[in-house]
Amino acid sequence: MRRYPPHLRVLAAALALLAGVAAPARAGTLLDYVGQCVPFARAASGIQIYGDAWTWWDQAEGRYRRGQTPRAGAVVVFRKTARLPLGHVAVISRVVDNRVAMVTHANWSRMNGERGHAEQDVTLTDVSPDNDWSEVRVWYRDAEGLGSTSFPLYGFIYPVATDGGKVKAAPELTGRDPDYVGALIDAYR
Repeated sequence: MRRYPPHLRVLAAALALLAGVAAPARAGTLLDYVGQCVPFARAASGIQIYGDAWTWWDQAEGRYRRGQTPRAGAVVVFRKTARLPLGHVAVISRVVDNRVAMVTHANWSRMNGERGHAEQDVTLTDVSPDNDWSEVRVWYRDAEGLGSTSFPLYGFIYPVATDGGKVKAAPELTGRDPDYVGALIDAYR
């Protein structure tokens, strides 16, 4: 694979997004990605769904299993809201406990003054009244903690198992030493 200078990788990513295809917008790893959440989630999870994030739930019907329980490698689908007019998708990187998980996603927090960057092992907390993962809060870098906004979810799309039952997710989906304690402190603060 040829390595291009960063400005050409960004241009290739932008052109690919305009053309509606996932771009090889990463230099060395998936975590170098800068762009929208949908191509990132597709590359990180292996789930081959296209279109706005909020449409993934219905598109998954009959193609992928769906449910209300977070599992590593699953895509969490946020509903369309006034704050998320296109919805949002993220990939579960770790499950910490029955109300706390970690996601790896793109285009959530601002990093270096701009949106679009990938973030690894970000705290996702179930704040639904019935403990059913229908409403969550997400760690927000600018607030240095869980954001104050709750977001409604459709649920989780589970990738198809391959290679002897193992899900083929990106190796960068989770870090070597995720901060479980920090995730729990964020969630129960």
